[in-house]
Amino acid sequence: MLTHSAPPTAPHDSRKRSSVLLSVRSLRTLSTLTVPAIAVALLAGCQSASKTASVDPADAKPARITITPSSDTAAIAPDATVKVTASHGTLTKVRVVPDGAGSQAATVTGALSPSKSSWRSTRTMTPGTTYTVEATATNAAGKSAVQHSTFRTRPAQQTNGVTVTPSKGSTVGIGQPVSLAFDHPVTNKAAVERTLSISTSPKTEGSWGWAKDPLTGIERVDWRPKTYWHKDTKVTLRAHLSGVNTGDSRYLRRDVSTTFTIGTPRISKVDIKKHTMTVYEDGQKQKTIPISAGQPSYPTWNGTMVVLDKAPMVNMTSESVGIADSYDKDVPWAVHLTTSGTYAHAAPWNEGLGYFGQSNQSHGCVGMSLADGKWFYNRATRGDIVEIAGSTRATVSTGNGFGDWNLPYPSWQKLSALR
Repeated sequence: MLTHSAPPTAPHDSRKRSSVLLSVRSLRTLSTLTVPAIAVALLAGCQSASKTASVDPADAKPARITITPSSDTAAIAPDATVKVTASHGTLTKVRVVPDGAGSQAATVTGALSPSKSSWRSTRTMTPGTTYTVEATATNAAGKSAVQHSTFRTRPAQQTNGVTVTPSKGSTVGIGQPVSLAFDHPVTNKAAVERTLSISTSPKTEGSWGWAKDPLTGIERVDWRPKTYWHKDTKVTLRAHLSGVNTGDSRYLRRDVSTTFTIGTPRISKVDIKKHTMTVYEDGQKQKTIPISAGQPSYPTWNGTMVVLDKAPMVNMTSESVGIADSYDKDVPWAVHLTTSGTYAHAAPWNEGLGYFGQSNQSHGCVGMSLADGKWFYNRATRGDIVEIAGSTRATVSTGNGFGDWNLPYPSWQKLSALR
């Protein structure tokens, strides 16, 4: 019979037992501590393991702010840049405001750098105005420092003026561009255009374009949609023009804005060869009117025109439009289409002569009977479209009234100074 004997004890087993006994004794000792003492011991261990660095307020350098221009700087140009920088801290507040309660001068906007260590103005300032800068920066210990500066912009030796169309709160037709016309030529067109913004509801695609009236020389920048406006669209223009140098140190003095609404879609189609004008509203034909347009020696412009304004009576003379065939007439129910003198109006002196619907005998206007002229006048609204075709004359230019629509949209976009 085979017998089994116990395996020999490994030499290191005694050391293992001693270690276990020591561990048990340590646990017994720990068990005699009170609960608060254990908590303190464990907390102390956690703190030593996760201790983080912090800034001693006594060691943190104070934030230092530098403002350019400083208070002792001579008057600066209205289109100069205001700059604020912070060392040993980050900027938490920058304000640049004109002095004086209720001031109409522009409040200056700006942008922080990604590190928040500097701020630069993003717009121009009103000429001849005192501005105050207030800047706050915070250092690494959370302590704030405040710095101020007061400076003045130089008065403008030469100024430019601007007229905005359409007027605020108006309702206009589907062809009305947003337009800014300037008193003096603008050579720095890009600087002007960068200050302009259009917002619409619903969203509408469109572009700025520059045009000059061939008769008056007036220069303007218009924003027109890609296609005619949709009914009930709300349109807002904001133009931060104050302090913009339009060229040769000729400054604009004020910001401008306008908000308007698009009304009834009204398009009148004039067929010179058929001697008719057909009026559509909301896509539905309202009336076809017999007309008499420009005679062969004084043909009517071709192209798309926009109603500029209207008056119940306008005095028209041959001298005002440079026509040799002398006339001087008080013209009723006059709807203005071009700055060169094209109107759609009543021509009661031609009634009974058989011209309307049969023959073109005017000096370039679209004439109709007294009754039809009044009917059309009562419906016509600034911004309505009048499309004229079939004449021997050229297409009306973009600057002659609002001839903007006579260019395809891609060509219109090329008239932007920022393209």
